[in-house]
Amino acid sequence: MLHPSVPSGRASHDDDPAGDVVRWAAFSCLLVPVVLVVYGTSYGGAAVATLGLAAVTAACRVLLRYSEKTERAAARVSTEEPLPSGHRGRHSRTGGGSHRGCHGSGPVSPHD
Repeated sequence: MLHPSVPSGRASHDDDPAGDVVRWAAFSCLLVPVVLVVYGTSYGGAAVATLGLAAVTAACRVLLRYSEKTERAAARVSTEEPLPSGHRGRHSRTGGGSHRGCHGSGPVSPHD
């Protein structure tokens, strides 16, 4: 039995959620044809189902890895380029109660 503080040489499952999804998908690619044959599907039908599942799993793996790579690149860019100090954000107010489109200092109408 391994002690929790002793590293096992493998990365933690928390570090690679896409890998977990791909491992479960690969497991299902092996399990589904067995279940299909047990319940009376022909070997050919099970083989076609296996090929289809393997193709979908491969496509999902490619998309997940691409998404992770894009996310890492975006995180790297956001940490390298901080916002200029004068920038307040898209929806922030610029002054003490000034509003765009408010032209008068008269009474407030229900349309303001």
